[in-house]
Amino acid sequence: MRSFRYLHLDVFTDRPFEGNQLAVFPEPQGLSDAQMQCIAKEMNFSESTFIFPREKDGDVRMRIFTPNEELPMAGHPTIGSTYALAIEGAIARGRESFVFELGVGPTPVSLEWNDAGLSFAWMTQKVPTFGGVLADRGAVALAVGVSETDFISGLPVQIVSCGVPFLFVPLATRAAVDSASIDRRAIARCYQNADLEERPVFFFTPDDGGTGDGATIYSRMLAPGFGIAEDPATGSASGPVASYLLRYGLVSADAARSMLSLQGVAMGRPSRIHMSIDSDGDRITRVRVGGKSVLVGRGELTV
Repeated sequence: MRSFRYLHLDVFTDRPFEGNQLAVFPEPQGLSDAQMQCIAKEMNFSESTFIFPREKDGDVRMRIFTPNEELPMAGHPTIGSTYALAIEGAIARGRESFVFELGVGPTPVSLEWNDAGLSFAWMTQKVPTFGGVLADRGAVALAVGVSETDFISGLPVQIVSCGVPFLFVPLATRAAVDSASIDRRAIARCYQNADLEERPVFFFTPDDGGTGDGATIYSRMLAPGFGIAEDPATGSASGPVASYLLRYGLVSADAARSMLSLQGVAMGRPSRIHMSIDSDGDRITRVRVGGKSVLVGRGELTV
């Protein structure tokens, strides 16, 4: 039996015990695929990451596991692992860029520093692909526990991907977002009737609820099929939702360069996910998602 070190970070926050939890294993050499999957299930965070030496086009190779499966790309694991590697000294202080080899290919991260260390990280995601639409709003409403009148008129319930596909559900109020609850059989029928593969569901609203908290959107992500009842922060969905906001006119091209998603509030783990979209006319040219992370613990797992 061997012991493997890990760092426990809270991601998309600068406060411990908020944001999205992440376990980063900086020296996982010798672990099999099955063992990494088992470890991720044991940790029971939304994701755990395993950092390997580079293979071709990056600085390190990173593998990302949910409790149920491996992912080709994810946002909070990329931002959190960047902070972990900076803490470990694997990313030198002052370095401005770093590249992860992920399942979707080389994924660059840009870095900002202050006297205390790494202060902010931006990951660049793939430009979006806009996919299928669930047109039967009545059926979708029943499947996700909201009223059909809670949808924002004129906006599609649509799959969008910047590497990992999600179904995006635009709702009129924060109360509607908070009330959403997925009936897995019913949502599966919605996908089947639309001849689409089932995807995690991302609910969002531009409604500020009178809070004045500065968020562009208030959001939740539910993915029971991934073994994630609810995710406090979903970076891989934040690039696509930011692209959706620009495509359908919820933000201007100028405003799209600096947006904020407030996620995880309903589950007591508020996360602040920064999003930036560059565009040229109707064409989206660059998608970035960024944020902060904080180290909250270290440990060892014996395998």
